[in-house]
Amino acid sequence: MLNTLWTVLLLAGIGWGTLTGNARATGEALLEGAASGVSLCMTMFGVLALWSGILEIASTSGLMDAISRRMRPLLHWLFPRIPDGHPALAPIAANLTANLFGLGWAATPAGLAAMEALVQLEEERRSPGFRSENEEDNDTEDADETQIRTASDEMCTFVILNTSSLQLIPVTMIAYRSQYGSANPTAIVLPVILATSISTIAALIFCKVKAFLTNRREAPRIF
Repeated sequence: MLNTLWTVLLLAGIGWGTLTGNARATGEALLEGAASGVSLCMTMFGVLALWSGILEIASTSGLMDAISRRMRPLLHWLFPRIPDGHPALAPIAANLTANLFGLGWAATPAGLAAMEALVQLEEERRSPGFRSENEEDNDTEDADETQIRTASDEMCTFVILNTSSLQLIPVTMIAYRSQYGSANPTAIVLPVILATSISTIAALIFCKVKAFLTNRREAPRIF
């Protein structure tokens, strides 16, 4: 979808420039944009390599495990169904910490590892040992086929938190602004803190309300 959108926008811009007699300016803008994109990628590659290396050192040294233990009350509140000591907790803590400092791309590896661990946890829950005694055996294949296509509450919460992305120090955006010659690259810190705080609070409220309604709907009725 995004590839189609960008292709349409690019062709529309080239077509409009040609029709209005600005074909030369359009070509120069395309070349300048390509050069600027390469320069920006090189700058961000350095930022990504630096913080990815720091996160890898922290993970290897056990610092991320220590951080996840410190964050356990918060993680338990966010993901109450994840068992203590589960492998998903460390990458979740690393991802949330990286996003907290606005590392953007550097948070991606930890996010992928966390999602893989959550998928494994969900597969364990769906194994025969986790099935209720009142489930019918002949419905196993249909139920499993349906569940495989359904994200767990933890997966949804994790994705929503990454989308809202509370940030205290937006390192990536500061790097972008510095690359493009901003006179004060750090001027966005306070607005970013306010905006991401509001988005994160809204995300948490949505997750908790949705989980409450789901649990209430699935809870057995006692008459």
